[in-house]
Amino acid sequence: MVSGRVGGIVLCGGKSSRMGAAKATLPFGSELMLQRVVRLLAEVVQPIVVVAAPEQTLPPLPADVLIARDEQEGRGPLQGLHAGLTALAPHADAAFATSCDVPLLMPAFIRWMIDSLGDFEIAVPKEDRFHHPLAAVYRTSVADRIAELLAADRLRPVFLFEAAQTREVPVDELRTVDPELRSLMNLNFPEDYRAALAIAGCS
Repeated sequence: MVSGRVGGIVLCGGKSSRMGAAKATLPFGSELMLQRVVRLLAEVVQPIVVVAAPEQTLPPLPADVLIARDEQEGRGPLQGLHAGLTALAPHADAAFATSCDVPLLMPAFIRWMIDSLGDFEIAVPKEDRFHHPLAAVYRTSVADRIAELLAADRLRPVFLFEAAQTREVPVDELRTVDPELRSLMNLNFPEDYRAALAIAGCS
């Protein structure tokens, strides 16, 4: 169990080129996708920071949601994590980080990951040799190390996991609360979107 307050970060500044439309504003039931992910995250953590591209237009969000902007576009999740953790640092000790394209995110999954942090600096799901950096919990204090990696153009999240005290959480452990691992289902292509709508009963 992590001590201190835990907030949330939602990254939505990607180009969505494979989807062919902005993921953040895709309809999902009565909401747009970013609105849904923020709502699900808010069931567990507060406050929440949404990290957008510099000129990105966002849909309406709750008044208490903080907005941060990537300093540069196209530098991957570490850039967004740095912006989000920096914005959260005055308000929280750690953050669950996600992307805007996981509309099947489960609050129980978020809680399990937060409880997994313990005394570590990062808790991240791992599947075989692949990490899920946008389903992970980060202490806000790692923002300085992210800044160093960005300055050195070392943009792969694994570099951060190697530089910090990181707990790798096997995905099979997460099946305890999310048997189908739907919280890890990123929607990259139109067929992914259609499948998620069907699973949620929104099609």
